[in-house]
Amino acid sequence: MASPPFRVGHGFDAHRLEAGRPFVLCGVRIEHDAGPLGHSDGDVLTHAIADALLGACALGDLGAHFPDTDPQWKDAESLRLLAACHELAVRHGWTIANVDATVIVQLPRLSPHVPLMRDALADVLGLDVALISVKAKTSEGMGYTGDGTGIAAHAVVLVESLAAR
Repeated sequence: MASPPFRVGHGFDAHRLEAGRPFVLCGVRIEHDAGPLGHSDGDVLTHAIADALLGACALGDLGAHFPDTDPQWKDAESLRLLAACHELAVRHGWTIANVDATVIVQLPRLSPHVPLMRDALADVLGLDVALISVKAKTSEGMGYTGDGTGIAAHAVVLVESLAAR
């Protein structure tokens, strides 16, 4: 059975926020008193995008490729992990058509940093920035994303078969 020319993947990630940790999203360091706690740099937005890409290509998830039990990924830059996922997708015959991602956190205010995040993603993925959407939302003070204890992100990636071009 032939593979369809387009496939979509959804990614999700969440991390606890811890005082004194750097706050990094899509490689952009943002001033804040707490940052995501994770084995790598804790970049939930990049992790969600990587998982969406891997899911669209049926290539597993981020943890399967970069397990948190492996010390070589300790404090790794998530943009580097996303670049490796992108290379894997291309090797399996896929190219990214577009990315749509949402990060949810009460503070810090992210909207001033969104253009830099989009630029960083476009650079790593070799895409025109117009194909990448990043949105920042709050949860109106509700739950872990609203009370300052956590951050979450969702992403959708559409891939196109290189064979279909």
